[in-house]
Order: sequence, then structure tokens, then C-alpha cells
Amino acid sequence: MSDSKKLVRTLIGKVVSDKRAKTVTVLVERRVKHELYGKIVSMSSKYHAHDEKGEYHLGDIIEITESRPLSKTKNWVVTKLVQKAVMV
Repeated sequence: MSDSKKLVRTLIGKVVSDKRAKTVTVLVERRVKHELYGKIVSMSSKYHAHDEKGEYHLGDIIEITESRPLSKTKNWVVTKLVQKAVMV
């Protein structure tokens, strides 16, 4: 079992805040079927992710990976940019 890769959780979401130093807030949306009524419902969660260089900004779609706890609320790290935010 020493050759097998460690299973890491990765999520893709949208940056909703880049105000904190070296941290971005990422909104991850998922669609699930309601347990009782069977309707497809959109659910969302916010994660604080570590952004060392401060290169990701509001509206960017990024991929985050779970890591060791970096602070009280932060245990995700930004791995890559999926799509840059469109400038209006």
C-alpha cells in the first residue's frame, strides 16, 4: 500500500472575497436531490483558501485542495485557476 496515492479532496468554486491578506473566500455550489420531495436543490458552502501571492481576485473560478489547518478557519489551498473573471 506504500505506492498508492493519498486521496485528496478538491473542489471548484468562485472567489467571492479577496479582501483578506493571503486568503480568498470561495463559494462552492452543488446540486442535490431533496431527500423527501425529490426536487433538485442548489446548495452552497463557503471555504477560506490560502492564496500565498494574492493572485486570485473577485469572480475568478478556481480549484482548491484540502490541506493541513493553516489557521482557525483556513484548511484549503488554491491549486489552480480554472477561469479568469470577465472584466465589464
